[in-house]
Amino acid sequence: MDFRIEHDSMGEVKVPADRLWAAQTQRSHENFEIGVGIETMPKEIIHAFGVLKKAAALANNQLRKEKMTDEKAAAISQVCDEVMAGSLNDHFPLVVWQTGSGTQSNMNSNEVIANRGNQILGEKRLHPNDDVNMSQSSNDTFPTAMHIAAVLILEDKLIPAVETLIKTFKRLEAENEGIVKSGRTHLQDATPITFSQEISGWRSSLEKDVELIKRSLEPLYELALGGTAVGTGLNAPKGFGETVAKEVEKITGKPFVTAVNKFHALTSKDELVFAHGAIKALACDMMKIANDVRWLASGPRDGLGEIFIPENEPGSSIMPGKVNPTQCEAVTMVAVQVMGNDVAVSMAASQGNFELNVFMPVAAYNFLQSARLMAEAILSFNKNCAVGITANKEKMHHNLHNSLMLVTALNPYIGYENAAKTAKKAFKENISLKEACVALGFLTEEKFDEVFHPEQMV
Repeated sequence: MDFRIEHDSMGEVKVPADRLWAAQTQRSHENFEIGVGIETMPKEIIHAFGVLKKAAALANNQLRKEKMTDEKAAAISQVCDEVMAGSLNDHFPLVVWQTGSGTQSNMNSNEVIANRGNQILGEKRLHPNDDVNMSQSSNDTFPTAMHIAAVLILEDKLIPAVETLIKTFKRLEAENEGIVKSGRTHLQDATPITFSQEISGWRSSLEKDVELIKRSLEPLYELALGGTAVGTGLNAPKGFGETVAKEVEKITGKPFVTAVNKFHALTSKDELVFAHGAIKALACDMMKIANDVRWLASGPRDGLGEIFIPENEPGSSIMPGKVNPTQCEAVTMVAVQVMGNDVAVSMAASQGNFELNVFMPVAAYNFLQSARLMAEAILSFNKNCAVGITANKEKMHHNLHNSLMLVTALNPYIGYENAAKTAKKAFKENISLKEACVALGFLTEEKFDEVFHPEQMV
């Protein structure tokens, strides 16, 4: 492998000749061999750095034109567009498990943008610290990247995925209107419900989750940029925070603003905790929905068997013909991962010591993984399971009329205690509710038929 020599304040470092990073990135690459190639800094964070570095260059061009010339700002902007497009991803090798402030990833961005910009300019005009990092610190860029990445993945990936499944459930509600089935509480038979009502519960849960996620976006629109090292804004020109936030808004189309209190923005991650809580709420609801679907589809002969779901692949290496609810299982595993990630995000957010939180990379990693996994799992579940759900009307009818809890309809006529006696006799002797009720002398056959209408109990 060919190398070139780069240097930083600590001396010279050998860097692969075909890579755009420089000395500080190389030091981190060598010093943190933890999860290399697996747990690298999320691409969403790299993209966000492209956004904020372009915004910073444009803001500096407005406020410090003597230092950030039009030529420099244009070159940085062009490279940042490449970063945002993902064409330079191979030049961001650093792992999550690095300094807790994300300093090395900030420098990775600075070095790549400076070196690529110098290629464009045809000469060494851009310096990673003096130009690309102008008016910034790792301490305000990394939390800014976290908020940008969080907003983009929630608005552009997770919410649309949930809304796709909501649309499917709305269709299923309409298609299954009027189909009456047995309800269940405590995993035991309960009074009747229509299948469309059951589906509406799933749909409404997801609508509430979308509402909660949207509420959590408001605090994430606030950006730490402009606080520099400790929140005082040292070395940043007056108005930099406001100007750079406007540029970020222009680039992303999202209503970003500068954080009112930069001391809070650098040390507290409460906005991220709040937003991840909304993702966790979605995970809880998806766990419930996926479990409902696999219970209702259980069988095909010895389970509930009230719905059919798509058969996507063989379910067993030993039992021929077996098909399993694999999409449901994938969703529930993702939900478990998200719940675990919530603990990691919360613990990381609790470690804001004095003027800086130094658990930011792990918080970002877990947050983005949760949002990404939930979005992809929901789309997979929708495509490979939910859209193909159909009712087993015969089984629903059989289970409904075999349910002892239909006895609840008799309460107004024979009272709770007599209704309980009827249900227990029917169960013990394996006879119908009608037979039990008549045998106990509570109602005549004619009166029973007059008042007993399960389909009207919904």
